[in-house]
Amino acid sequence: MELYTIDTGNFKLDGGAMFGVVPKTLWNKLNPADENNLCSWSMRCLLVQDGNRLILIDTGIGTKQDAKFFSHYYLHGNASLDSSLAHHGFHRDDITDVFLTHLHFDHCGGAIIREGDQLKPAFKNATYWSHAAHWNWAIYPNDREKASFLKENILPIQESGQLKLLETAGNYQGNKLEKIAFTDNFSIRIVNGHTNSMMLPQLNYKGTTIVYMADLLPSAAHLPVPYVMAYDMFPLTTLNEKKSFLKEAIEQNYLLYFEHDPQIELCHLVQTEKGIRAGETLPLTAL
Repeated sequence: MELYTIDTGNFKLDGGAMFGVVPKTLWNKLNPADENNLCSWSMRCLLVQDGNRLILIDTGIGTKQDAKFFSHYYLHGNASLDSSLAHHGFHRDDITDVFLTHLHFDHCGGAIIREGDQLKPAFKNATYWSHAAHWNWAIYPNDREKASFLKENILPIQESGQLKLLETAGNYQGNKLEKIAFTDNFSIRIVNGHTNSMMLPQLNYKGTTIVYMADLLPSAAHLPVPYVMAYDMFPLTTLNEKKSFLKEAIEQNYLLYFEHDPQIELCHLVQTEKGIRAGETLPLTAL
């Protein structure tokens, strides 16, 4: 197995929304806001080369929306999905699997492209993977979350015939989250606090366990258990999932891969007087 960081650029979101009930005097030290109270966040995806499969985990926000849509998110940075793939010697047509942790626009927008007046899969040779319960949740969204589920990002995947749905429940087993096999070195954890049935990839890589945190822990700044996003549908569920996962992660010495942290790709964990926090941080290339 080989892993490659795929940087798809940065965007901005409201700092208060990203840190929920945590006072600005605390979170602003971790990710300082601009004059509009907006913080910069990465959209860091991951490419997994596993045998003859080339699996892309998440796709960033994409390029097909109009200028008004993008004006809300202040896209910045020089990287793109295509340039990041090319940097590692790959093209989007090489991708065999697109694994979508969940269907919020900043995680799946790049899965579909616009050609003229048609919407088509950006990865024509790939199987697209989502979770059955989450797919249903996304195509029949609740009023609070529907602005994050854009039909133009989702329905064309199904219409293409390239979609496959995973149907496992992924419930708690004792104090640990159940893991589901995807490949020999790639398993999946299901969490339900941020949105229904979000999938977290867990990878066995060079003798190390790496967990792709998606929006359970969008950044290292969210490691304190009460630091839960206002975007989360079920914040108490998130809190319990974080506590359970962090206990396991520090006991098993997992490496955490952050999708949205503007600086930190990976970190080990350490136990402190204030709880579990980031220890050594490193880029994927250091492994």
